[in-house]
Amino acid sequence: MKSKRDVLVDTALRLFYTQGFNATGIDKILAESGVAKMTMYKHFKSKDELILAALMRRDEQFRDWLTAEMQKASTNPRDQLLAMFDALEEWFHGRAFKGMGFSGCAFINASSEFAKLDHPAHQIAAEHKRCVLEHIADLCTKAGASDPKQLAEQLALLKEGAIVTAQVRGMPESARIAKTMATALLDAALPA
Repeated sequence: MKSKRDVLVDTALRLFYTQGFNATGIDKILAESGVAKMTMYKHFKSKDELILAALMRRDEQFRDWLTAEMQKASTNPRDQLLAMFDALEEWFHGRAFKGMGFSGCAFINASSEFAKLDHPAHQIAAEHKRCVLEHIADLCTKAGASDPKQLAEQLALLKEGAIVTAQVRGMPESARIAKTMATALLDAALPA
Protein backbone atom coordinates (compact mmCIF):
# COMPACT_ATOMS: atom_id res chain seq x y z
CA MET A 1 0.00 0.00 0.00
CA LYS A 2 1.30 3.44 -0.95
CA SER A 3 2.09 5.97 1.74
CA LYS A 4 0.05 9.20 1.79
CA ARG A 5 3.17 11.03 0.63
CA ASP A 6 3.48 8.74 -2.40
CA VAL A 7 -0.22 9.10 -3.22
CA LEU A 8 0.17 12.87 -3.02
CA VAL A 9 3.29 12.94 -5.23
CA ASP A 10 1.78 10.56 -7.80
CA THR A 11 -1.45 12.55 -7.98
CA ALA A 12 0.42 15.84 -8.21
CA LEU A 13 2.66 14.46 -10.95
CA ARG A 14 -0.32 13.29 -13.02
CA LEU A 15 -2.11 16.63 -12.63
CA PHE A 16 0.97 18.78 -13.20
CA TYR A 17 1.81 16.71 -16.28
CA THR A 18 -1.64 16.87 -17.84
CA GLN A 19 -2.81 20.31 -16.69
CA GLY A 20 0.36 22.32 -16.03
CA PHE A 21 2.32 23.19 -12.92
CA ASN A 22 1.00 26.70 -12.41
CA ALA A 23 -2.56 25.88 -13.52
CA THR A 24 -2.94 23.03 -11.00
CA GLY A 25 -3.96 24.16 -7.54
CA ILE A 26 -3.29 22.47 -4.23
CA ASP A 27 -7.03 22.03 -3.59
CA LYS A 28 -7.41 19.96 -6.78
CA ILE A 29 -4.42 17.78 -5.83
CA LEU A 30 -5.83 17.24 -2.34
CA ALA A 31 -9.32 16.45 -3.66
CA GLU A 32 -8.06 13.91 -6.19
CA SER A 33 -5.52 12.31 -3.84
CA GLY A 34 -7.85 12.13 -0.84
CA VAL A 35 -5.02 13.44 1.33
CA ALA A 36 -5.78 16.04 4.01
CA LYS A 37 -4.21 19.49 3.80
CA MET A 38 -2.46 19.02 7.16
CA THR A 39 -0.92 15.77 5.92
CA MET A 40 0.32 17.48 2.79
CA TYR A 41 1.97 20.26 4.79
CA LYS A 42 3.53 17.65 7.07
CA HIS A 43 5.43 16.35 4.02
CA PHE A 44 5.80 19.54 1.93
CA LYS A 45 6.15 23.12 3.14
CA SER A 46 4.79 24.51 -0.12
CA LYS A 47 3.43 23.72 -3.56
CA ASP A 48 6.95 24.40 -4.88
CA GLU A 49 8.33 21.54 -2.77
CA LEU A 50 5.59 19.26 -4.10
CA ILE A 51 6.47 20.27 -7.67
CA LEU A 52 10.11 19.37 -7.06
CA ALA A 53 9.14 16.00 -5.56
CA ALA A 54 6.86 15.29 -8.53
CA LEU A 55 9.64 16.15 -11.00
CA MET A 56 12.11 13.92 -9.15
CA ARG A 57 9.56 11.08 -9.25
CA ARG A 58 9.07 11.62 -12.99
CA ASP A 59 12.82 11.67 -13.55
CA GLU A 60 13.23 8.28 -11.90
CA GLN A 61 10.12 6.87 -13.58
CA PHE A 62 11.01 8.08 -17.07
CA ARG A 63 14.70 7.15 -17.04
CA ASP A 64 13.97 3.70 -15.59
CA TRP A 65 11.33 3.13 -18.29
CA LEU A 66 13.46 4.40 -21.18
CA THR A 67 16.55 2.44 -20.14
CA ALA A 68 14.51 -0.75 -19.68
CA GLU A 69 12.87 -0.35 -23.10
CA MET A 70 16.26 0.14 -24.75
CA GLN A 71 17.77 -2.86 -22.96
CA LYS A 72 14.77 -5.07 -23.77
CA ALA A 73 15.29 -4.44 -27.47
CA SER A 74 18.87 -5.68 -27.66
CA THR A 75 22.21 -6.08 -25.97
CA ASN A 76 23.84 -4.29 -28.92
CA PRO A 77 24.48 -0.58 -28.08
CA ARG A 78 23.67 0.61 -31.62
CA ASP A 79 20.36 -1.25 -31.57
CA GLN A 80 19.60 0.13 -28.11
CA LEU A 81 20.12 3.67 -29.40
CA LEU A 82 17.64 3.05 -32.20
CA ALA A 83 15.22 1.35 -29.79
CA MET A 84 15.02 4.65 -27.93
CA PHE A 85 12.93 5.98 -30.82
CA ASP A 86 10.65 2.93 -30.78
CA ALA A 87 10.08 3.55 -27.07
CA LEU A 88 9.30 7.19 -27.78
CA GLU A 89 6.67 6.18 -30.32
CA GLU A 90 4.98 3.95 -27.73
CA TRP A 91 4.98 6.90 -25.33
CA PHE A 92 3.62 9.30 -27.96
CA HIS A 93 0.72 6.91 -28.54
CA GLY A 94 -0.01 6.94 -24.78
CA ARG A 95 1.04 3.34 -24.18
CA ALA A 96 4.05 3.85 -21.93
CA PHE A 97 2.80 5.16 -18.60
CA LYS A 98 -0.41 3.77 -17.13
CA GLY A 99 -3.00 6.47 -16.65
CA MET A 100 -0.78 9.28 -17.92
CA GLY A 101 -1.19 9.32 -21.69
CA PHE A 102 1.09 11.70 -23.56
CA SER A 103 1.18 15.38 -22.69
CA GLY A 104 4.65 16.15 -23.94
CA CYS A 105 7.75 16.03 -21.78
CA ALA A 106 7.26 16.99 -18.13
CA PHE A 107 10.77 18.48 -18.13
CA ILE A 108 10.31 20.56 -21.26
CA ASN A 109 6.99 21.71 -19.78
CA ALA A 110 8.63 22.55 -16.43
CA SER A 111 11.51 24.43 -18.03
CA SER A 112 8.96 26.47 -19.97
CA GLU A 113 6.81 27.28 -16.94
CA PHE A 114 9.86 27.95 -14.75
CA ALA A 115 12.05 29.65 -17.34
CA LYS A 116 14.73 31.12 -15.08
CA LEU A 117 17.80 28.90 -15.27
CA ASP A 118 18.36 29.08 -11.51
CA HIS A 119 14.80 28.04 -10.59
CA PRO A 120 14.94 24.66 -8.80
CA ALA A 121 12.31 23.11 -11.12
CA HIS A 122 14.27 24.28 -14.17
CA GLN A 123 17.44 22.83 -12.67
CA ILE A 124 15.79 19.44 -12.11
CA ALA A 125 14.61 19.51 -15.74
CA ALA A 126 18.13 20.32 -16.96
CA GLU A 127 19.63 17.57 -14.79
CA HIS A 128 17.14 15.05 -16.17
CA LYS A 129 18.13 15.93 -19.72
CA ARG A 130 21.83 15.73 -18.77
CA CYS A 131 21.37 12.24 -17.29
CA VAL A 132 19.56 10.97 -20.40
CA LEU A 133 22.30 12.49 -22.58
CA GLU A 134 24.94 10.77 -20.44
CA HIS A 135 23.25 7.40 -20.98
CA ILE A 136 23.10 8.00 -24.73
CA ALA A 137 26.80 9.02 -24.73
CA ASP A 138 27.71 5.85 -22.82
CA LEU A 139 25.97 3.74 -25.48
CA CYS A 140 27.70 5.73 -28.24
CA THR A 141 31.06 4.95 -26.60
CA LYS A 142 30.19 1.26 -26.30
CA ALA A 143 29.10 1.23 -29.96
CA GLY A 144 32.56 2.48 -30.97
CA ALA A 145 31.83 6.09 -32.00
CA SER A 146 34.98 8.11 -32.60
CA ASP A 147 33.29 11.19 -31.05
CA PRO A 148 30.65 9.75 -28.70
CA LYS A 149 29.79 13.10 -27.10
CA GLN A 150 28.98 14.74 -30.43
CA LEU A 151 26.99 11.74 -31.62
CA ALA A 152 25.09 11.69 -28.32
CA GLU A 153 24.24 15.38 -28.68
CA GLN A 154 22.95 14.75 -32.20
CA LEU A 155 20.80 11.79 -31.10
CA ALA A 156 19.50 13.72 -28.09
CA LEU A 157 18.56 16.60 -30.36
CA LEU A 158 16.60 14.20 -32.56
CA LYS A 159 14.91 12.78 -29.47
CA GLU A 160 13.94 16.21 -28.17
CA GLY A 161 12.73 17.33 -31.58
CA ALA A 162 10.56 14.24 -31.90
CA ILE A 163 9.04 14.88 -28.45
CA VAL A 164 8.20 18.50 -29.22
CA THR A 165 6.83 17.63 -32.68
CA ALA A 166 4.64 14.89 -31.21
CA GLN A 167 3.30 17.30 -28.59
CA VAL A 168 2.92 20.51 -30.59
CA ARG A 169 1.81 19.04 -33.89
CA GLY A 170 0.11 15.87 -32.62
CA MET A 171 2.45 13.79 -34.73
CA PRO A 172 3.43 10.53 -32.98
CA GLU A 173 5.13 9.34 -36.18
CA SER A 174 7.85 11.92 -35.47
CA ALA A 175 9.60 9.14 -33.54
CA ARG A 176 9.86 7.03 -36.72
CA ILE A 177 11.13 9.99 -38.72
CA ALA A 178 13.74 10.70 -36.03
CA LYS A 179 14.72 7.00 -36.01
CA THR A 180 15.40 7.14 -39.77
CA MET A 181 17.62 10.17 -39.22
CA ALA A 182 19.34 8.48 -36.28
CA THR A 183 20.06 5.41 -38.41
CA ALA A 184 21.86 7.61 -40.94
CA LEU A 185 23.84 9.31 -38.16
CA LEU A 186 24.83 5.97 -36.65
CA ASP A 187 25.80 4.53 -40.04
CA ALA A 188 28.09 7.50 -40.61
CA ALA A 189 29.56 7.65 -37.09
CA LEU A 190 30.08 4.00 -36.17
CA PRO A 191 32.57 1.51 -37.52
CA ALA A 192 31.11 -0.89 -40.11
